[in-house]
Amino acid sequence: MAEERSPLEAEIRRRIAQGGPMPVAQYMELCLTDPEHGYYVTRDPLGASGDFTTSPEVSQMFGELIGIWAAAAWRTMGSPENVRVVELGPGRGTLMLDALRAARVLPEFRAAIVAHLVEVSPVLETIQRLAFGSCDVPVSWHKSLSEVPEGPLIVIANEFFDALPVHQAVMCADGWHERVIKVGEGDNLHFSIARDPIPLFDEFLPSEMRPAKIGEIFEWRTDQMALELSRRVVRANGIALIIDYGHAISEIGDTLQAVGGHQFVSPLTTPGRVDLTAHVDFQALARAAESMRARVHGPVEQGEFLHRLGIEQRANALKAGAPHDQAVAIQSGLVRLTSTERTGMGRMIKVLGLSAPKLESLPGFEP
Repeated sequence: MAEERSPLEAEIRRRIAQGGPMPVAQYMELCLTDPEHGYYVTRDPLGASGDFTTSPEVSQMFGELIGIWAAAAWRTMGSPENVRVVELGPGRGTLMLDALRAARVLPEFRAAIVAHLVEVSPVLETIQRLAFGSCDVPVSWHKSLSEVPEGPLIVIANEFFDALPVHQAVMCADGWHERVIKVGEGDNLHFSIARDPIPLFDEFLPSEMRPAKIGEIFEWRTDQMALELSRRVVRANGIALIIDYGHAISEIGDTLQAVGGHQFVSPLTTPGRVDLTAHVDFQALARAAESMRARVHGPVEQGEFLHRLGIEQRANALKAGAPHDQAVAIQSGLVRLTSTERTGMGRMIKVLGLSAPKLESLPGFEP
């Protein structure tokens, strides 16, 4: 028996019938943020009962080290007496809460913090408000970075950019064609290509991508979010930390993937009911930041970054006073966050720092 179509699939089919094939980026945006049926708008996707697990949910050590990093970054900024600590896409709020707890090691930093959570999901915002109910740091919620008040800021974006819509183009005999979604044989959604090649696409491509073979796929995102973030960092003498799945150098390849119930599924399966992501092109992100005069630090692999911040020492301190089963869980979290093996997060996830031009170095980015 065929699986029942999701409400969003009906809307996508209607749009394709009216307007023709739908670009991958438009499909991804609808699937994730459609106001009525979008994946992030309608559910809590995190943890064992959700569809995926992020680093803050793996171990408290992740958020704690980010908190200690933020304290050191604050000092690099000149210790402003009022600093906005902003998180983009904060999930359940776990990272920020762990970071604020760890920030107690530098009381003057913690006293300077006003927390700002940028969240588009009403479901997750409700969860965050409950989690921050007893927090003694002022917290505000916003739908976009532009709503965060001006002033010195530290921005944290953990697994945020990989959920921004990605465009795909396919190399064909007559040039690059945008990858689209159509309704095909069997009345199923399927991938195809736009009829006409994208004009002057070769001029947009990084030069090393131009000798691509027929059938190969190139992915790109609009620079809008990267430009807005970088502009804000430069204007506010601020700092941003971007942590995400991705590649350090632009490359050919299809990285669009869907996850449901901690399993990989087809991106065209039950739109709005599974998570869609695509790897971040850190070279493109850095290029956009530099165009706004931001200073770029890294990227470095997550495992290396956490080692530099002292994750082993933190794990040993936690294990020293813990019962055996807890100590095993702490060690397991350490391995998962830093391992460079296929199942670990240490190599696949990269960390990029952005800062105002005068801030020449950032904690965690110097060997």
